[in-house]
Amino acid sequence: MHIFFSVGEPSGDEHAAHLMSEMRKQQPDLRVTGFGGPEMESVGLESVYRLTDLAVMGLFQAIPMLGKFFSLMKRAERFFAEDRPDAVVLVDFPGFNWWIARKAKAAGIPVFYYLPPQLWAWAPWRVERVKKFVDHVLSSLPFERDWYEEHGVKVHYVGHPFFDEVHEHALDERFVELWSQHRPGKTVAVLPGSRGNEISRNWPIMMQVMKRLHARHPDVTFLVASYREKFRRFCVEAMLAEAPTLPVQFFVGKTSEIIEVSDCALMVSGSVSLEMTARKTPAAVLYATSWPSFVLGKMLVHCKYMSLPNLIGQREIMPEFLSVGDHSPVIRFLTDVLDLWMRLPRERQRVVDDLQATLGDFMETGATARASDFILAKIAGEDLIETQAASDETSQARAA
Repeated sequence: MHIFFSVGEPSGDEHAAHLMSEMRKQQPDLRVTGFGGPEMESVGLESVYRLTDLAVMGLFQAIPMLGKFFSLMKRAERFFAEDRPDAVVLVDFPGFNWWIARKAKAAGIPVFYYLPPQLWAWAPWRVERVKKFVDHVLSSLPFERDWYEEHGVKVHYVGHPFFDEVHEHALDERFVELWSQHRPGKTVAVLPGSRGNEISRNWPIMMQVMKRLHARHPDVTFLVASYREKFRRFCVEAMLAEAPTLPVQFFVGKTSEIIEVSDCALMVSGSVSLEMTARKTPAAVLYATSWPSFVLGKMLVHCKYMSLPNLIGQREIMPEFLSVGDHSPVIRFLTDVLDLWMRLPRERQRVVDDLQATLGDFMETGATARASDFILAKIAGEDLIETQAASDETSQARAA
């Protein structure tokens, strides 16, 4: 069996790598090719191109790369004609993956969309593309499944693979013990993002928040979680130029540990909000953008669900601040929110209680196994509609 993956985001690279590993438990001779990243390569991806190197956010950041994306789309088209996989699995990254889906369908290859784009929040008319070019959507959120069903899409709910990864990932206990038991005062996690362009936009704002927060809480320590070493270096150099005396420590590969030990967090909007929820760490969320991107976003967003932290129960658990133009109001608001949680334990506990209350709504393990079962069975020509309950029981037992 041969499956082609197309994955363009760092988080998607991790989820797809886990899915590949799960599939190989059932199909040891499974061949996996395609576009992905280092995590997928580490578990056996035959890389056609490392697509995660091109991860960008927003139309205006993507425009300079259109030529490269076009050449990769043509490369995929030739690959489908010459090496014909049994299926194509897409993970997020819709701007590019729509074209991969189109080429796969033209070649008569079934298409699965794992962790599909959040069309319920932006550009809902694009659901017509899903119906035309995608055979099966594998949904990660219950209301997302309902939305796709209402729009006539073949959708199968599997849950979010993040919770499998939390269950499987052992924390660095030495790190956790050090910061939990021996810290001098409050600890704030700072997560500037996983893409270079979003870090360059958001990190200057975060530094200003950190400066103001330190002025109010001299005993605070900031732990910065960087996705890659080059991002850590960028943040360190900017900090040395802007505020060299701030009590900041920088780490790579310790995101989970930093979230676990911190009293609260300052983070860039993204899927890491799931981990904040799972670890019950209050977070203030930032997303800085340009005026052109902001105007375009206002035109595209047509849904009450604006971001993942606000999905559950449609209430604001993690306050989110969009910053465009003059950043001073957002800097002030972010500082005030974090200051409140640090000054008043009862306010922080209220958020922790809300996060705890949301876990039962969508936190369940076994998503990766359910996705693997579904894709492999469909490729083999099995009909899973009548056996959904049995499949879920098998996946839950395997995860346990």
